[in-house]
Amino acid sequence: MKKFLTLCLLLLAGATRAQGVMQFTTDNHDFGNVPEGTMATYEFKFKNTGNQPVIIANVQASCGCTTPDWTKTPVLPGKTGIIKAMYNSAGRPGVFNKTVTVTSNAADASKVLSIKGSVLTKEQIKPTLTPAQLAQSPHLVLDRGIHDFGKMEAGQQPVARFTVKNTGKTELVLGALSSGCYCVGYKVNPAPLAPGQSEVVELLYTQRQLGQVSDAVTITSNDLSGDAKITLRATIVRDLTGTSMMKEGTTSVPFK
Repeated sequence: MKKFLTLCLLLLAGATRAQGVMQFTTDNHDFGNVPEGTMATYEFKFKNTGNQPVIIANVQASCGCTTPDWTKTPVLPGKTGIIKAMYNSAGRPGVFNKTVTVTSNAADASKVLSIKGSVLTKEQIKPTLTPAQLAQSPHLVLDRGIHDFGKMEAGQQPVARFTVKNTGKTELVLGALSSGCYCVGYKVNPAPLAPGQSEVVELLYTQRQLGQVSDAVTITSNDLSGDAKITLRATIVRDLTGTSMMKEGTTSVPFK
């Protein structure tokens, strides 16, 4: 009986020790000075020094301005994984200090990682650069500044596609897109654009206000010459085929 109890205790102790361990290279990162309009990104790397796979259940940022990403597959013993923290500096000049909380099945089930830095406006950065450095800076060029959707029905969600090109000498980093109406969604590749490289930006327009509308969209970046502007226009009617139609003789035509 004693041998049986001893065996059970040994098995229990072994099961308790059978767990993944996330050993991080560092749990905090200081970006230093960050140019406003860029996406400050850092990858926290960890190694599983335990004897069981580590599965990350969730990574929660302390604010909406910080977007996390992480290794979604199980990290086997001896292998490495990452927790990526991305801070959107657009419209947020000044000091920032944010955290991301990692929840997993590791021995330390909840781990807090922190990022900090100071966002400098383009006006603050320019005086610190030499003429040669300014000449080497990136430059954002749009293929056009206006898109007119024409007549559209309320509730439609049309997409406008713009081409962004970096005509500067160093990498162009696109930041957030914003609009005063909060009616524009966007899709853009977060990877930096090399000199001469182009990228397509998709804008999803969800404006529901009837009549002729015009909304400005700002594209932030690390282009020191300023942010890019796009204007979206449309004439929005309640119903293209029903109540917004009028009779002209025997032919139905849309209101003009």
